[in-house]
Amino acid sequence: MSSYGSAPEPAPAPAPPSGPAEGTPPPKKKREGVKMTDKQKADLTKHMEKQKKAGMTGSELKSHRMKMMGRMRKGMTINKAHKDIMKS
Repeated sequence: MSSYGSAPEPAPAPAPPSGPAEGTPPPKKKREGVKMTDKQKADLTKHMEKQKKAGMTGSELKSHRMKMMGRMRKGMTINKAHKDIMKS
């Protein structure tokens, strides 16, 4: 049978330091988002209209748009990004 209040519980051990240990590199930070310019957005919209007329399905369009946006944020042009996607 346990007795209430007769013996205080021991204090929890202090937490280890949260900073990185010496000699280890700092943790990688999440890559900052690069915004697309208004011109890039307009160009992508125009490109996607062409793809829609060419017969891409809805899910193909969404996938293609996401791939294009990722490449355009890295600095590729519409044509370079499209060629890169089509060859892979």
